[in-house]
Amino acid sequence: MNVFPDFEGLPGITELREVVGALLAFVLIVAVLMLIVSALIWGIASSHGNQASAAKGRTGVLVCLGAAILAGGAMTWMNWLIDLGEQL
Repeated sequence: MNVFPDFEGLPGITELREVVGALLAFVLIVAVLMLIVSALIWGIASSHGNQASAAKGRTGVLVCLGAAILAGGAMTWMNWLIDLGEQL
């Protein structure tokens, strides 16, 4: 049995794919920029002995890494689910 979603069944699906692709790129760019900012804050705060700001910078780095991993892995996960659906 070959199960595959009918992407042409809804009007405007091509525009939706373009919007999703643009949003994915936007999320990845913002995550990388915020990763840089958080790493700078973490490093500067640690070197000046401000542990509260260093902890917030470290949390920012972890959140940005998580967001980038989730956004980057979303397409891979969706392709895996589609492949899994074809095997049923």
